[in-house]
Amino acid sequence: MLGKLSDKDIIEGVRHQDEKVLNYLYDNYFKLVKNHVIKNNGTEDDASDVFQETIILLYQKICENNLELTSDLRGFFFGIARNVWNNLFRQKSKTEELHNIDIVEENDEEVSDQLFMKIMTRAFNKLKPECQEVLKMFYDGLSFEEIAQKMNYKNETYARRKKYLCKEALIEIIKSDPEYIEYQRFLK
Repeated sequence: MLGKLSDKDIIEGVRHQDEKVLNYLYDNYFKLVKNHVIKNNGTEDDASDVFQETIILLYQKICENNLELTSDLRGFFFGIARNVWNNLFRQKSKTEELHNIDIVEENDEEVSDQLFMKIMTRAFNKLKPECQEVLKMFYDGLSFEEIAQKMNYKNETYARRKKYLCKEALIEIIKSDPEYIEYQRFLK
């Protein structure tokens, strides 16, 4: 077990992929990351993923000589981890939201998946171009702030509302599709 390491020792250890230093990071920084992730709707597995990604990003910054510490390394590490978790959580939320459109139960049969994709594509193409663009950007992972900028909306709150309205419009188009009604019968 290593005693307390200086930020400089840790940076050099990470640069050289020193296993003792990496274990030191885990022993001294993981709990901080785990507590943050779990407190913010994550799991221990999520915390492990965030920690690994943070180590990788720290390593890249060190190797590219792109590490500018404005605080101690622990605070810097936590800041990276917080950003990684926020991005991961946003992606997970969007994926879950896409899977949780309340209009269809998941079915493993390939035929039903293909039929639903056909219905979904047809409905998507009936949306106004503005709604198509907003939903595409959202599911491509753009933040509401980025969507607001690209669409010239006044703020991210308006972008969030627009995405909600477009999603609702998409659901309504799907529900009114005669083939969707057949699809629902097929699932039962």
